[in-house]
Order: sequence, then C-alpha cells, then structure tokens
Amino acid sequence: MGPHPAVAAIRLAVRRVLHDILNDHTSGEIPGRTAERPPSPLVLVACSGGADSMALASALAFEAPRLGIRAGGVTVDHGLQAGSDLRADEVALRLRGLGLDPVESVAVTVGREGGPEAAARDARYAALDAVSERHGATAILLGHTRDDQAETVLLGLARGSGIRSLSGMAAVSGAGGRYRRPFLQLDRQTARKACMVQALPVWDDPHNADPAYTRSRLRHEGLPALEKALGKGVVEALARTAQLSRDDADALDSWARQAEGSVRDGSGLLECAKLYALPPAVRRRILRRAAIDAGAPAGALFARHIEEVDRLITGWRGQGAINLPGKVVAQRQGGRLVIRQG
Repeated sequence: MGPHPAVAAIRLAVRRVLHDILNDHTSGEIPGRTAERPPSPLVLVACSGGADSMALASALAFEAPRLGIRAGGVTVDHGLQAGSDLRADEVALRLRGLGLDPVESVAVTVGREGGPEAAARDARYAALDAVSERHGATAILLGHTRDDQAETVLLGLARGSGIRSLSGMAAVSGAGGRYRRPFLQLDRQTARKACMVQALPVWDDPHNADPAYTRSRLRHEGLPALEKALGKGVVEALARTAQLSRDDADALDSWARQAEGSVRDGSGLLECAKLYALPPAVRRRILRRAAIDAGAPAGALFARHIEEVDRLITGWRGQGAINLPGKVVAQRQGGRLVIRQG
C-alpha cells in the first residue's frame, strides 16, 4: 500500500520542483568530464511550524535524499509574540528530527514601514536571503498554497494595482530563482491532512486568526462570503486568474523592455512624443522602471503615482513636478521627461 493521497500529493509536488532544481544545477556540466560535476546542491525549507510548511519540510526530507540533494531548514523568529524564541527553537528541533541538516533558527527585528504584515515579510525574506548565502543554498522552498494564492489575488484586486498584482505569487522568484513554491497547485487542507496522517505536530499562528490583519479577515470572512455567494471553486478560479495574469504581465514587461531604448534620446532622456505613441500598459511600465531606477522604492510606488507621471505625457497642461516616494521627482522639460532624485 502506498502513502496516503495527501502525502503522495505533497511529495509529488516537491519531487517535481527538486527535479527542476537539479536540472538547473547540473546544466553547466561538461559532458564526459565528471571532474566538472558540481557538488550536491543544498535546498532549504522555510518553516514556521504551521501545517503548510511542516508538510513541505516532511516532503523535502523524504524526497531529497532519493535525488542526491542535501536538505536543510530555517525558521524565523519575528519576535512579535511572547515565547516566540522558544517556539522557533522547537520548530528547529522538529526539522532536525526529520533528518534535515543544516537547520537554523534566526531572530529578526520587524520594523514598521509599510504596515506590520509587509514589515514582517521584509524582515523574513532578508533573513532567508542571509541564511541562503551563508550556507551556499541553491534554493529555498516556501509553503504557500493555492489558498494563499487566491488571497494574494484578492488583495491585489482591492489595491487596484494592475495586472501584476493579480498575478499573485510566482512559482519561482528571487535572485537567481532562489525561492520555489511547490504547493501553489495544492490546497491548504491537503497540507494539513498530510501532517495529520504523518502525526506531525503543527503550530497555528494566532495572527492568522486575528481580525486586525487584512489577510486574516480575507481568509476567515471574505473568501467564505464569496464562496457562499458564488459557489465552490472560487479559490481555484482565482489561482487560474493569477497564472493567466502572470503570463500577460510577463509579455507586457518584455514589450516594455524592448521599447524603452527606442523612446530615449542620445543623452538617455525619455522623449514624451515617443512615449505618447506607445500603448498605455507599455508606457506606464517604462515610467515605473524609470522611477525605480531613479531611487523610488518599488514597494512604495503605487499605480496612482505612475498615473500622475503619465499625465505629464498624455495630459500636459504645463503642470509642475510630480513628487514620488524616495524623494524622486518627475517633471517635463522641453519635450523630455526627467525623473531623478529631487
């Protein structure tokens, strides 16, 4: 008899990602020269102790040795709850119990910029990047599920941030494709079931049920209300929307990169007449990239900012400079668009 269907599903998802990592890792080998073979890659799992990441850790511990991949783990203590340090140590102990090595517990200081959820996320990814660099890890697996993807799409829709926000989380992201999300096609219940049948202890973060957090309200109130009004299948439909939106956004980004060189003059300044001739979706991508290159923080640069800059091209009435995040200023000068630190 094989493993429980839930366990089989999480292992298959992880196995596919590990095969991709292995193929990427060995693509630089020189055929017939075994001396050139790179060392066995190290893959880490980011684990909070919740059902999703514990299921992921167990699947990684099972699959990695079978593919000749080293497997380790990392848990991040955000310091936002009493006893969080002890809980992080307990999670690290569980990861070692699964046979993962190396395993690290990392404490971070969460700031305030962008709100509590964004600040915690920024601190967490900075810590994961540092651990990955320290150990020379090839990849870090994240336990985001299809349910998380649906929530991310709805949050992007509520912000009105455009098609890129609707594309949700990428299966592969980060510098050099560092972050991998094997569970984006699996629901949260499958991960929880896999933990239950394997008798894996899990920790339910009280923040996930705290209505003070936007994602928590969406999870416990918003999505259930949508499913009640529209019927089952909302989560799956939102996840499909994410993939379709990502394909479209990637195509538009590629178009914008190709078009950017043609709308700059000899000194590198953006020419307003040439920008005006581009489709709005392409033009605004070029403007956003120019603002970020000038020093505007990507996370603080919203659609309304780009719309204001766009009006310097499409609705020019002699208006003054536009102030952007990061002390960046955009202004029109002699038919050119100048975006620079103020």
